[in-house]
Amino acid sequence: MRGTPMELDLPDVVAEVRAVIDRYETALMTNDIPTLEAIFWDDPRTVRLGVNEILFGMDAIRRFRRAQAGGYQQRERLEVRVTTYGRDTGVTNIVYRRVSTGLIGRETKILARITGLGWRVVSAHVSLNPEGTPIET
Repeated sequence: MRGTPMELDLPDVVAEVRAVIDRYETALMTNDIPTLEAIFWDDPRTVRLGVNEILFGMDAIRRFRRAQAGGYQQRERLEVRVTTYGRDTGVTNIVYRRVSTGLIGRETKILARITGLGWRVVSAHVSLNPEGTPIET
């Protein structure tokens, strides 16, 4: 690839990032708050832009998570893409369907390998598509 200064999609790094987002998905569907919080970087620079919330900093994310006592809407992942940049940065893109409504959503996470902590989500964005939005590959 022209202009690529680093190794992309190293298989072992992709597997590590995929394991984190699979762990996140299980925690999300079971409302495992401690695991959900642990996967995010505990730092004021961490960002989560959700369907109905804008959260800057882990303290805001933590308050949001703990307010979700009823749990999250169940969802089915339709597409999972993992791209890694070198050994310490990964981006995940997920397309999902909410089981109860059939609405299609999308989720992007940026993960970084943090010294002494391992992989952590440093930024996340979740949104719902307007009905009828096509999925193209």
